[in-house]
Amino acid sequence: MAGQQHIVVIGAGYAGLSAATRAGRRHRVTLIAPESRFLHRVREHETAAGRREHRPALDRVIRGRRVTHLRARVTGLDLTARKVLLDTGEAVPYDTLVYALGSRTAGRSVPGVAEHALTAERASEIRRRLAEAPAPGTVAVVGGGATGIELAAELAEAHPAWQVRIVAAGQVGGWFSAKGRGHVLRVFDRLGVRLHEHTEVTAVTADGLSTTDGAVPADVVAWAASMEPHPLAAEAGLTVDPAGRAVVDAYLRSVSHPEVYVIGDAAAVTVPGTGTLRMGCATAQPMGRYLGRRLARGTSGPFAFRYGVQCLSLGRGDGLVQLIHGDDSMRPGAVTGALARLTKAAIVNGVVLALR
Repeated sequence: MAGQQHIVVIGAGYAGLSAATRAGRRHRVTLIAPESRFLHRVREHETAAGRREHRPALDRVIRGRRVTHLRARVTGLDLTARKVLLDTGEAVPYDTLVYALGSRTAGRSVPGVAEHALTAERASEIRRRLAEAPAPGTVAVVGGGATGIELAAELAEAHPAWQVRIVAAGQVGGWFSAKGRGHVLRVFDRLGVRLHEHTEVTAVTADGLSTTDGAVPADVVAWAASMEPHPLAAEAGLTVDPAGRAVVDAYLRSVSHPEVYVIGDAAAVTVPGTGTLRMGCATAQPMGRYLGRRLARGTSGPFAFRYGVQCLSLGRGDGLVQLIHGDDSMRPGAVTGALARLTKAAIVNGVVLALR
């Protein structure tokens, strides 16, 4: 990796932007992404509830680096010719490709999702639907993971006249320790959030949800189910795992195309002693930082990672910091209340600072 390279980074999320700003200290980098502002995904529940958005301009983040932001959408990869194909008709050549297209909310195979539900990525539309409704009604949040929990709590606190329901195929927050899950349930009880656990959604209609436990009426459906990787990696011919995540080696290189690095939610990364990493900001940004430094310096050891904590905001004044082991398994202890909320806010703010 000695000498100057043209590095193309596709995707400007936590992983891609962190890699681009660091690699751009030495190499010429083209960052390809259609948006002009950073999508701070872990704060989208705040946007949905009508809070102020925290989305720095990409040009400000990459300022002072040898990074050019090309506003376009990637439509394909020519791995043989080493070119990225864009919706503008252009084909951008590269010496090294960093694939960081990330993930999207799953569930598009469920009938009616596309027509009647608003995925978590459409937070601004959720905010608008609530604001423009002629009268308060019912919001059904589908998904009992971190995104669904934060979204349900934020909406219930910001819009107390609305009835908020959370519909989950399993237990809401079921992976937390007993103390952690117990706190989530107490907060929901205080905010008036109704739980429909062990309930699978079979269809979304104009009137709400059809589920394995009967109909759940809703005026607005916010779809916050599990995440799935962008399909382009598999379509382009990169080796992927059964979930569609690109399989990489210890240095985050594609096992089938070593000139392509894959980071963030798009990568199936297994770290000795830690296991296969889950999707999320907590794993994506460390991958981006590692790879950006590796590309800039030309050498480094294999990627290493250990988990720290899992944290949630539960409205503006409450939260949960779940203590965990380095392999992401739960410890019994958890921090709750205002201290947990302040801790989560500090972590989230630090994420933006760490992009450079």
